[in-house]
Amino acid sequence: MGIVTAAGLPALTDLSGDVVVVTGASSGIGQAAAEVYAAAGAVVVVLGRSASRVADVAAGIVAAGGSAHGYAVDVSERGAMDAVLTRIVDEVGRPTVVVANAGIAGGASYRADGRIADYTDAEWDEVLATNLTGTFETVRAAARVLEPGGRILVTASTAGLRTDPMVSYAYVTTKAGILNLVRQLALELAPRGIRVNAIAPGPFKGTRIGDGKTEITPEQEAGWAETIPLGRMGTMADVQGPMLFLVSPAASFVTGAILAVDGGALALSHIGF
Repeated sequence: MGIVTAAGLPALTDLSGDVVVVTGASSGIGQAAAEVYAAAGAVVVVLGRSASRVADVAAGIVAAGGSAHGYAVDVSERGAMDAVLTRIVDEVGRPTVVVANAGIAGGASYRADGRIADYTDAEWDEVLATNLTGTFETVRAAARVLEPGGRILVTASTAGLRTDPMVSYAYVTTKAGILNLVRQLALELAPRGIRVNAIAPGPFKGTRIGDGKTEITPEQEAGWAETIPLGRMGTMADVQGPMLFLVSPAASFVTGAILAVDGGALALSHIGF
């Protein structure tokens, strides 16, 4: 391949012919990813625990001119991802991209009285089942169906790259574990021509993790903004480009990478909370 010309630039982000499966796609970052993949020409498969929300997101993509299908699945259930990917192969087509995005917050941060002495077994187990085991189940199932040229993208977090007093103990633990899962999987699958990468978002508006289930207050948003060199929280538009890049032809020589999308927050090592 030679130097890309202006005429060839659109091909760098063209996903025409791809079947892209996104877990946790019924809201937040997963939904934003599904929408940008559809806009780039992919057939998108929206996965989430809520059948009604999955159907709504898929319908919205179709209404916007894209191609989408929806399936309800809980990634924390053993074997569920293998089963749904088998259905997708039969009913939609063989996936070429699998995005392991599903995740939950799982309790209060220690700044909000989420002390480890009071952290329950149920809270810990629920987060590990979804964020860590669910991601493992997703990427293992993906490795079983993807062919050469396939791509896996995992949504991690800046909370897996540093301590983060704004989220729970289980959350930081699972997100740190995901990062080495990605690196090791990238080494195994590289000889098969399958790329594996992770995106590590920082504080974002519009996610069920960053916001909980309600809108954050202006005071909360201002507090988050103080921890970010660019001076604001991220929006869904800020994450769509990086998530598209990592599964697109533009990233054809990128694997085992962790891309932080955080407004410079990780670089600000001297901040005090």
